[in-house]
Amino acid sequence: MGKRVLVVNAFFDEYRRTAGSPHRVPRAMGHVFLAGAFERSTTEVRLYNEQYSGPLHDAALLGSPDLLVLTGVTSSFDRMLHLAAYARTLNPRVIVAAGGPAIRALPRRAARFFDYPCTGDIEALQEVARDALGPAHVAEEMFPRFDLADPHRLVAYVESSRNCNFRCGFCSLTGEGGRYRHYEIDYLKRQIEAVGKKQIVLIDNNFYGNDRRFFLDRVALLRDFYRSGRIDGWSALVTGDFFARRENLDLVREAGCQSLFSGVESLDAETLRAHNKRHSTVVPQLEMIRTCLEAGVLFSYGIMLDPSVRRLEKLRAEIGLLLDTPTITLPAYFTLSIPLLGTPYFYDCLAQHRLLPHVRLRDLDGVTLALRSLDRLEEAVGFARDLPSLRGYRTRVLRHAVRFLRHYRRRLTPLQLFAAMVTSALISNETFASSPLRLRLRRPRRTYLASTEELDPLYRPFMRLPARFEAYFRPTMVSDAHGALHDDVADDVDPDARSERRHFGIPSVACGPSDNRRPTS
Repeated sequence: MGKRVLVVNAFFDEYRRTAGSPHRVPRAMGHVFLAGAFERSTTEVRLYNEQYSGPLHDAALLGSPDLLVLTGVTSSFDRMLHLAAYARTLNPRVIVAAGGPAIRALPRRAARFFDYPCTGDIEALQEVARDALGPAHVAEEMFPRFDLADPHRLVAYVESSRNCNFRCGFCSLTGEGGRYRHYEIDYLKRQIEAVGKKQIVLIDNNFYGNDRRFFLDRVALLRDFYRSGRIDGWSALVTGDFFARRENLDLVREAGCQSLFSGVESLDAETLRAHNKRHSTVVPQLEMIRTCLEAGVLFSYGIMLDPSVRRLEKLRAEIGLLLDTPTITLPAYFTLSIPLLGTPYFYDCLAQHRLLPHVRLRDLDGVTLALRSLDRLEEAVGFARDLPSLRGYRTRVLRHAVRFLRHYRRRLTPLQLFAAMVTSALISNETFASSPLRLRLRRPRRTYLASTEELDPLYRPFMRLPARFEAYFRPTMVSDAHGALHDDVADDVDPDARSERRHFGIPSVACGPSDNRRPTS
């Protein structure tokens, strides 16, 4: 092999765990799809997923590549910097490319640290490979490297479309402005054939989309695979408008669909309208969930709670309503609202001075309180502390599980019922449910408040580094001492430059000069 490439999904665990979560569903798959950019016969590609395997502390692996490729969600930006510092210390000739939501949110800041800050889609990595390694190392066709993915005996992940046709105010896709588009049906077929006979999870941001013909074609393809025994079943994410047509449920159930995830987010219609989620009000939320379950399809969803615009009393009442309704599944997760950089929701929070002082990018994880609350701060912090394990609600969670099993034991399969019970375990004890063998691992003491939360141990280098890399381990700040926009992110998310950024078109690949690798303060 002429060149070595390491592709890493950088990850900060939202619960500050210092090991991976191999049982988490769904898994990150960006690194698997990115790996397809490289020609197999000339390039040795290795993958590492910090979400699955825990923090990457293997010096031999970090020092091995000619090209290090980093990806991850917005809050993992700092973790990418850590990995770049390690790789450059171990191999001063390494070239570092970074992409994904974190880089699209902070393209100008990223250009100070990475050789190739990629703000486009995954195909931009082919341009990087051609420029950094040479044309011989670029794959003729970009196809995901499922052969390198983290092993799973039962579940496999494929994709048939990209982005979403809706523009929810809190969603990073809205901030990025990406256009919804779908792949050729043959591309989906080849992915399914490549992963083999498993439960297929379609990781599309919106499997339903706005092209009914394409939706029907994909369902027909999945039905053929399911009825011929080549897959065990499948699941997907759909938006609320999917449930406006009852025949949609019949179509997917007959095609082998076991579960659908839909972003319920809130039972409060005013909250949904404020976030431009009117498509989630087409069918009443509880009715939508019950109808799906009665049709024999498990329904999964998340709930987003925002103490900065709603009283804690109302948020607790919403949690109670869900727990006391045994004819619906419980949420897969409860999360605090996250003001993701560049989204309309972030700019609203900024304009209304809702950001707390000293908020770090790392704090935007859905667990840490980063916004001022309508109620007293101490009460909001207590609410945030209790939310990950539903402290004070566990008896009601258990009661709901028993009544749910009794109600749906003849309508849902044993696998679906088991998945529903796992959901109950997740929301009442997330650590046990996703990392059952790793309970004794030490984690930092939590305060659940952005301005006082202790940084992860990952901000302390595990190996000796030159002093010039100190800047790589400083947390990226979002707000200053007054809750205003911090200089760290101002160049990228300054509201005065928002319309300019939207229209001038940041290039898909920014190829910086070699001095981009020098640390900056």
